[in-house]
Amino acid sequence: MADLSSNFLGIKSPNPFWLASAPPTDKAYNVERAFAAGWGGVVWKTLGEEGPPVVNVNGPRYGAIHGPDRRLLGLNNIELITDRPLEVNLREMTEVKKKWPDRALIASIMVPCEEEAWKAILPRVEETGCDGIELNFGCPHGMSERGMGAAVGQVPEYIEMVVRWCKQYTRMPVITKLTPNITDVRKPARAAKSGGTDAVSLINTINSIVSVDLDTFAPNPSIDGRGSHGGYCGPAVKPIALNMVAEIARDAETRGLPISGIGGITTWRDAAEFIALGCGNVQVCTAAMTYGFKVVQEMISGLSDWMDSRGFSSIEDFRGMAVPNVTDWQYLNLNYITKAQIDQDLCIKCGRCHIACEDTSHQAITSMVDGVRHFEVIDEECVGCNLCVNVCPVENCIDMVPMISGVDPRTKTPVRPDYANWTTHPNNPMAKVAAE
Repeated sequence: MADLSSNFLGIKSPNPFWLASAPPTDKAYNVERAFAAGWGGVVWKTLGEEGPPVVNVNGPRYGAIHGPDRRLLGLNNIELITDRPLEVNLREMTEVKKKWPDRALIASIMVPCEEEAWKAILPRVEETGCDGIELNFGCPHGMSERGMGAAVGQVPEYIEMVVRWCKQYTRMPVITKLTPNITDVRKPARAAKSGGTDAVSLINTINSIVSVDLDTFAPNPSIDGRGSHGGYCGPAVKPIALNMVAEIARDAETRGLPISGIGGITTWRDAAEFIALGCGNVQVCTAAMTYGFKVVQEMISGLSDWMDSRGFSSIEDFRGMAVPNVTDWQYLNLNYITKAQIDQDLCIKCGRCHIACEDTSHQAITSMVDGVRHFEVIDEECVGCNLCVNVCPVENCIDMVPMISGVDPRTKTPVRPDYANWTTHPNNPMAKVAAE
C-alpha cells in the first residue's frame, strides 16, 4: 500500500489531511474526535491576545449556495476567531498534544500588528508543545476591520515585518496563511519568504455576500434585519485556490517554498490535485462541516487506492508533477487541434449541445438530419472549444478528439485520427511524451 505519511517542515503526521483553522478545531472535544476519525493534523482555531473577549453574533453565522440537488457548493461565514479564553485554549492544546503525539497540532494566531503583542503570545503558545504556528493574515471580516487578518495580508510590508518578529521570538516553524482578497498573490508570498517564513498556506476565505433576502432586503445571513460581508469557502472556491497555489509554485521568487493547500477540498481527488501542484499537505474545513469528521476516511482510502494504481509509493512521488504543465497563455500550442464527437449510443437527444453551440458559439452541431432529430458535429465549423462537453448532462457522451494536422483534400475538412495508431502517430503532439 502507498505510504500516506507526511513530513511538512519536519512536522510529521500519518497522512496529509489536516483540519483547517475553523469551528471544527475550536476545542479539545472536537479535535480529539477528529483525530480518532483519522485526521493527520489540525490547525487550532485562531487564538487572539488576552483582553476584552471576542464576541460573536448570537444568530445565523452562515450563508450557503446550493446546487439543484441541495448539495452544498459554497459556504459564507461571518464568525470571528475563537471566543474562548486564551488560557483555556492553551491548556486544552497542551493536553491534546500529549494524548496524540503522532498527530500534527498547529496554532493559528492573530494579534494586533504590534511587535510586543506577538512577542507576548508566542512563548505561551510554544509551551503547549504544539508543532508550529500559522499566522492568520487571511480572515476577511470582523477582525480585518480591527486592523488584523486580511488587513495585514493585503500589505506585503506588514507581512514581512510580522513574519520577522515571529521568526525572532519562536523556535517553532512558521506558516503564513495568505488572503485571496488581493490582485496578485505572489506579492504577499514573496514578502512572507523575505521575512523568513517556513511555508505558506492558502487560500483563506473570499470576501462575499452570498444572497439577499428579497422580503427583508438584507444580506444573508441576516442579524436583526442587517447583514455583512463574510468569508466564502467550499467546493466553489477550489478553482481559485488551485490557481493561486500554482502561481506561487511556479514563481521564480517563491519556487520551492513549502505550501499547505486550502480551498474547497472535498474528495481525495481534490487533495491529489493540490499535491500535484506542489502542496506538501492539504487543509479541509467545509467538507468536515458538511459530512462530519469521518469524511477523512474516504479521502485516505481514495488517495491510497489511486496512488497504488499509479505506482506512487508516497505523496512525494507525484508532488509538483503538474507545475511544469502550468504556463502562460502565450506559450500554448496553437497547432494543437481537437474536434467534438458525439457518442450516438449515449446521446439522449436533449439538444442542449445544439442550443449552446447554435446560440452562443459556432453553429457546429446539427439539430435535424433528413427530418429526424439528430445531433452531430460539423467538423469544419467546430473550433474545439468543448462548450458542448460541459453542458451535456450525460457523462462521456461528447468527447474531444485530437486531430492529425492537415485536411482531407476532397472535403477540405480536418482529418480524424486513426484511433488504433493515434498514440504513436507522428502527427500526434503527445506521441513523443507517450513514448517516453
